[in-house]
Amino acid sequence: MKAIIQSNQAPAPVGPYNQAVEANGMLFVSGQVAIDPATGELVQDSIEAETHRVMHNLRNVLQAAGLDFSHVVKASVFVKDMHLYSRINTVYAEYFDEATAPARELVEVTNLPKFVNIEISVIAVRP
Repeated sequence: MKAIIQSNQAPAPVGPYNQAVEANGMLFVSGQVAIDPATGELVQDSIEAETHRVMHNLRNVLQAAGLDFSHVVKASVFVKDMHLYSRINTVYAEYFDEATAPARELVEVTNLPKFVNIEISVIAVRP
């Protein structure tokens, strides 16, 4: 059985998908971009601001499921420019303890939805 998770504190889906789906104690959170759910506007002042907004959106979806970043076991990070790696990593590290951080890949791609610089999805496990 699966449950659909939605939060009005994260951007609404813009296609035939949900913010997150829970199945068998695992939460699969769709890729989040830096849309501010309060305004509907993209946050692109800097890669740091963009990454923080993405992480806030992820946190809000996790919270809607009663979870937090400590429950995340896998993260997938997609970026348009690998040269931003260290700057993204600095922000990302603010949300995960290095000793217990999830598995992750960071992949450079040609383009992302709305031509943003970063998109992150996560998988979390219910304790």
